[in-house]
Amino acid sequence: MRNISIQFSRAAETYERWAIPQRESAHILVDFVKPKGKVLDLGCGTGFVSEYLENCEVVGLDISESMLNAYREKFSNAVLGNAEELPFKSESFDYVLSNFALHWTNIEKSIKEALRVCKVGIGIAIPVKGSLNFSEFPFPEAEEIIRKIEPEFYKILDLEIPFKGIDFLKFFHYTGTSNFKGKKRLKTRKEIIELSKNLNGEIFRTLFFIKLKYGT
Repeated sequence: MRNISIQFSRAAETYERWAIPQRESAHILVDFVKPKGKVLDLGCGTGFVSEYLENCEVVGLDISESMLNAYREKFSNAVLGNAEELPFKSESFDYVLSNFALHWTNIEKSIKEALRVCKVGIGIAIPVKGSLNFSEFPFPEAEEIIRKIEPEFYKILDLEIPFKGIDFLKFFHYTGTSNFKGKKRLKTRKEIIELSKNLNGEIFRTLFFIKLKYGT
């Protein structure tokens, strides 16, 4: 997890300007869940989910100190921590929301922890297989998540990435997602230029789901 913290710390300054589909996803997630009370923004980044929460007491948690510094410019309650081992007592929050974060974690561990610290339920948005077809990133299978988690409600949406060519590669780099565990190798400059010529119409296939603590 330390490597993930470092790469997102490096991307903190550019994240807000380039992470357009991530912001759209946050808006959809909040509207889907409609949380109330005390909410944990899990993997908060610079605060996209928190920005859309109304009449809620929100706490942001992220593994990147630089992301949290950006978050603290807008929100006062921010905690450095790991989604797989949350530093909170059980049922500390009414809801836990997480947007575009848990695919960097062991999802089963993170979901178990999110359910532990909530009273009502959790709302998750996570990119799944079918996203970024050119990429080697090991996106999880939506069907596998649904089978294991058994959410009460879910939907899958394709979120367009509004960049083409070299700007798409900048997006990929500036949002912190260009490197990941298990990546085979870095591309050469020539390979990157050739790749950029054909990059357009890429999407994040995104699974949104709600899992209630004690079912319906």
